[in-house]
Amino acid sequence: MKLPLTARILAGMLLGIATGVACHAMLPSADATQVGGYFSLFADLFLRLVKMIIAPLVFCTLVIGVTRIGDVHAVGRIGLRTLGWFLVASFISLVLGALLANWLHPGSALGLPLPAANASSGLNANALSLKEFVVHLVPSSIVEAMASNEILQIVVFAAFFSVGLTTLGEKAQLVVRLLDQVSHVMLKVTGYVMALAPFAVFGAIANVVATRGVSVLVTYGRFMGEFYASLIALWLLLILAGGALLGRRVFALVRFMRVPMLVGFSTASSESVYPKTLEQLERFGVPKRIASFVLPIGYSFNLDGTMMYCTFATLFIAQAYGVHLSFMQQVSMLAILMLTSKGMAAVPRASLVVIAATLGQFNIPEAGLLLIMGVDHFLDMGRTATNVLGNAVASAAVAKWEGVLAPSSTEGIPDGDAGRHHGDGFRSEDEAAVAKV
Repeated sequence: MKLPLTARILAGMLLGIATGVACHAMLPSADATQVGGYFSLFADLFLRLVKMIIAPLVFCTLVIGVTRIGDVHAVGRIGLRTLGWFLVASFISLVLGALLANWLHPGSALGLPLPAANASSGLNANALSLKEFVVHLVPSSIVEAMASNEILQIVVFAAFFSVGLTTLGEKAQLVVRLLDQVSHVMLKVTGYVMALAPFAVFGAIANVVATRGVSVLVTYGRFMGEFYASLIALWLLLILAGGALLGRRVFALVRFMRVPMLVGFSTASSESVYPKTLEQLERFGVPKRIASFVLPIGYSFNLDGTMMYCTFATLFIAQAYGVHLSFMQQVSMLAILMLTSKGMAAVPRASLVVIAATLGQFNIPEAGLLLIMGVDHFLDMGRTATNVLGNAVASAAVAKWEGVLAPSSTEGIPDGDAGRHHGDGFRSEDEAAVAKV
């Protein structure tokens, strides 16, 4: 009997942990790092395969989504609802991170030697600015944006392209049909790529554990445990918010998101789960025109797990150095993070850069980042899984508000069988919508 994809990913994760522990214990540090690099080949190849299909998939699905909506006013309404949800979710995530950090005091009992206050973290905190973010929104070349997988720039170009198509009416029908077929091909390719996910999970986990060992988890056990407990609290809030709109179907949504969340957790890469998340949302009943509109924007504006991490980690570092932040200072910190975090999509190692920029605003030593950089990958795993759940709930919520949330088309079908059922229940709707353009 063929195991479902969820079980295969979990098996790959456990095998990766066991292999990494054995390599770290049996090999010298330099050799373990070298062997870990070979293991990471599986994850690197998988991520490159995913990146290979991200740009055409985002462009085609977003253009098709907007042209299906048709009415520019409807696009604006959906956009406002989407951004409204994102802003509220971001604010709640930031506040929850601050509340839990103040309650748990993870930095007060760290028990580790602190880096010198003038030590460098190696990050360029000046890379994040409102001016740079706004300029970065518009691509100087769509070819360059696609080559670099700049999702936000692709979204901006696709929005203009979609508006142009909708104004052409019947003349645009051939182009819309072509893009619709390309999107189906990309989703088919996604199924092939996702079959390799268990190998990628094995490689990513084995590399990290072989290089750093499980001892780092013991050293930072309390900090990581408290952060993951905070993430669970955020999950409960997201599920509660989804339940208020979706009722009991929110639990079905979580089930549909098992594979994307597991892949995101194992690879610590949001890009790796975009195609699968889009597919699973369709299976849940979110029309492609809504999911393909909400998801790409969510990758820049709705990173709930990352937002929580920004406040939690900032206060952790402040507590470690004994820097007391008053209530008003913490309110100011939330406001700063609310603004600066929206430019994260354009910056490498974005969450750490955002934290570094925030630390400088309150005279907290930037060197405190060195405390968390060693375990940042393990923390990023939880953040990525949370971001996937947050964007899934947001997509379902917008579909519900628009009154277009359909019944789940393949509920109960094993994850491994999704590819055989995907698309059949939506193709007639897709073609009908295309014919209206």
